[in-house]
Amino acid sequence: MSELKTKFKKIMDDLEENIENKKDLDYIKKQIYQISILFIDELDKIADLNMDKMNAMLEKHKELNERIAKLEGTMDTIEKELFLDEWADFEITCPYCNYEFVVDFSKGVKKEINCPECNNVIELDWNQNDDDEQGCKRTLCRLWFKLF
Repeated sequence: MSELKTKFKKIMDDLEENIENKKDLDYIKKQIYQISILFIDELDKIADLNMDKMNAMLEKHKELNERIAKLEGTMDTIEKELFLDEWADFEITCPYCNYEFVVDFSKGVKKEINCPECNNVIELDWNQNDDDEQGCKRTLCRLWFKLF
């Protein structure tokens, strides 16, 4: 801003040096001041408009952050309810000895597993259709997805 003042003063000094008629000089100075005030007023309007827009954006940002926090809270609740941290536990009934046990598949899905009781290999059919009775009969084990 000080550079602007310096340049403005230089222009006014130059006018005073080059215009001999006092009446003309005063008139020109007044007009330059009027133009300067018009520009300053317009700049103030633009600054106020930008400030209003910035405040509206900050308010919208605050509202969106609150909505995101609420959604994250809801997602955390859903995640806890569904045990997504642990993926899922499956209850398996061995078709050989009818021993029931729970297997944690959080480290990945397996195609077969050993029964901890009789040590027989149980093939897991992940494509089984629960509505298909024939498919259930052909399946060596039944899986139940446990939701707690």
